[in-house]
Amino acid sequence: MSGQTTGAGAEFLEQIYGTEKDRVNCPFYYKIGACRHGDRCSRRHNKPLFSQSIVLLHMWQNPHAMNNLIPLDEEKVTENYLEFYEDVFSELSTYGDIEELHVVENLGDHMVGNVYVKFVDEEAADKAVKALNGRFYAGRPIMAELSPVTDFREARCRQHEQNECTRGGGCNFMHLKKIPRELKRKLWGDRYDSRSPSPAPRRSGSGGGGGFRG
Repeated sequence: MSGQTTGAGAEFLEQIYGTEKDRVNCPFYYKIGACRHGDRCSRRHNKPLFSQSIVLLHMWQNPHAMNNLIPLDEEKVTENYLEFYEDVFSELSTYGDIEELHVVENLGDHMVGNVYVKFVDEEAADKAVKALNGRFYAGRPIMAELSPVTDFREARCRQHEQNECTRGGGCNFMHLKKIPRELKRKLWGDRYDSRSPSPAPRRSGSGGGGGFRG
């Protein structure tokens, strides 16, 4: 009987892992790859040893997260962002095939400027993390680590995509910054299908991005 109880208990723990019912592991870190409580969180942040996804912490310098004394030129902000996105894709694709690349618009300290890259296999993600740490982008050190997030449909804020999120930049779910379909097709090629939630993977042969150093 005790063996059956232990088996049932293990199955229950597996079912609730990373959910609000899990009192041991942090559901936000498991689902979003970030937690506003950081090291002060009462639940565990289990960093993966293997993953298809990596996060480049605070890599994008979001102009809206800075104290601007003058109004921003939104057209210029968009232009700079698209250059940044293409630059990152170009560099990261040298480590392996990219399945998804997302930049978040969130303004919370634990999420601001985070860039998430999902590769088609774990080997490419591991290679990217090892190669990028110790390098610089736009004069700032790159902080790369494996991320538990592999399903961005669960991590993203659905209200934000419908322009209905009332939490704004302080939301704890990902506000994914959009890019034009034309750029997606340019980066992923003909296999990009605008009807799919994610572009089909394609390796870019363009080499390293211009803002990367080291």
